[in-house]
Amino acid sequence: MKHNNQIPNGHFHKDWQRYVKTWFDQPAGKVRRRAARTEKAKACAPRPLNKLRPIVRPPTIKYNNRIRAGRGFTVDEIKAAGFNKHSAQGLGIAIDYRRRNRSEEAFQVNVQRLKIYKSKLVVFPRNNTSKRAKKGDSSEKAKKTATQTNNKHVLDIRVNVPRVKARAISKDEKSKTVTAIARKARTDCKLWGARERRAAVKADAEKAAALKKKK
Repeated sequence: MKHNNQIPNGHFHKDWQRYVKTWFDQPAGKVRRRAARTEKAKACAPRPLNKLRPIVRPPTIKYNNRIRAGRGFTVDEIKAAGFNKHSAQGLGIAIDYRRRNRSEEAFQVNVQRLKIYKSKLVVFPRNNTSKRAKKGDSSEKAKKTATQTNNKHVLDIRVNVPRVKARAISKDEKSKTVTAIARKARTDCKLWGARERRAAVKADAEKAAALKKKK
């Protein structure tokens, strides 16, 4: 006990059984969610259950090595894929006006994702009884062969994890020291500007000396 603090008086004889939480309904919840998805699929047929979402990376260095579904595509991605931003939401594409494209690689991945979706997209008329086909509606043959997807994501987000096979260590690798290589790389990074400046000064001096010698 130090200073004018409260004397510890722990109350550990509580009725802990009242606060225990169980998860025995987990299998039943799984069945219940699947039944709800089936009912939703029947109600919104032939549309998919959810909207198309982009592939994004979570922020910070700790989590940006994985990918997940984002909130929506940017307007630039939608334009690059050949969609109109006003009609994209009606075609089952989620839009996020706050997201920004900061990587060309991620931009092309999402544009390609939209193009794949466009190639598989079947557009039904708003009025089923209407015999007039509007611009953008699919053909009668495509409508008859259309199937509904009940997956969580309209297009699956697959993570390709590269696997490195085990191999024997080479003689060259045995002779090298990892700490020395890392130390040299750190030093080169730290002194890069000073070395470049020193090399430029030396080159200017040699050029001046050559001009002076010619005179």
